[in-house]
Amino acid sequence: MEQVLRNFFLFLSKNKFFTKLARRYGLRFGAARFVAGETIPSAVETIQKLNEQGLSVTIDHLGEFIDSEQEAKNAADECIEAVKAIAGHKLDSQLSLKLTSMGLDISYNLALDNMRRILKVAEQKNVFITIDMEDHERCQTTLDLFKELRKDYENIGTVIQSYLYRAAEDIEDLNQYSPNLRLVKGAYKESPKVAFPDKKDVDENYKKIIKMHLLNGNYTAVATHDDAMIEYTMNIVKENDIPLEQFEFQMLYGIRVERQEELVKEGYKMRVYVPYGDDWYGYFMRRLAERPANVAFVLKGVVGK
Repeated sequence: MEQVLRNFFLFLSKNKFFTKLARRYGLRFGAARFVAGETIPSAVETIQKLNEQGLSVTIDHLGEFIDSEQEAKNAADECIEAVKAIAGHKLDSQLSLKLTSMGLDISYNLALDNMRRILKVAEQKNVFITIDMEDHERCQTTLDLFKELRKDYENIGTVIQSYLYRAAEDIEDLNQYSPNLRLVKGAYKESPKVAFPDKKDVDENYKKIIKMHLLNGNYTAVATHDDAMIEYTMNIVKENDIPLEQFEFQMLYGIRVERQEELVKEGYKMRVYVPYGDDWYGYFMRRLAERPANVAFVLKGVVGK
């Protein structure tokens, strides 16, 4: 049943009709639990509250199905405004973004140019940028663009997904850049030709790349809500005398809030992934697909319980 729900929500996440409908009617039906409003001011307010609790943040202006150069430019402009807001309010926050929102599906050079505009301002404001990883079809292009940008900018990282067979090879290939990487399991529906179909294999590969990247001496963001993976990371760190400054845990806004606070109290750096914007529908559907139990939270929000 869980797999059926997962596939259903992943199907809905790519539906353009529902995406447009969701933008029209705003953050209703429970999405506000996972999305920090539609504007930068609302996101700033959320970040400030999280910072007060000792939580770091990475903010993401949501955007999908960009199909014009102007839309991509507008998305890049929004990211630049977010960077300025982070610096202006002295927030403990980074910025995450997707290359498709920068126009990657239109042209590589368009995305590259928009990224350079953002990174120039981010470098001046001392704000770190993470390029989110999307589906397998865009994986190699994303890494190619990351490598190109890493030649000129140090304040940039990207994401590796453990459900892809290629994950460990990518970790080794990127090691020459001493990269700051977010390691995740992966949230897209992929073919068995490119991704592990069984959860246990995804988990084992996740452990493998966590250990590889940490032992390579690179900064590692372990993005997971899985206690087993959190404990595994803690053990690797202790066994190899890895300093606390070399890694952090990351979780999604609105999910496992108490565990996030516990990790801070235990002395670990904990960063919360905080999305905002009116194009929230696809992100919201993938969160439901990742963990169908989230549907219960949504239903409570709808009926006001």
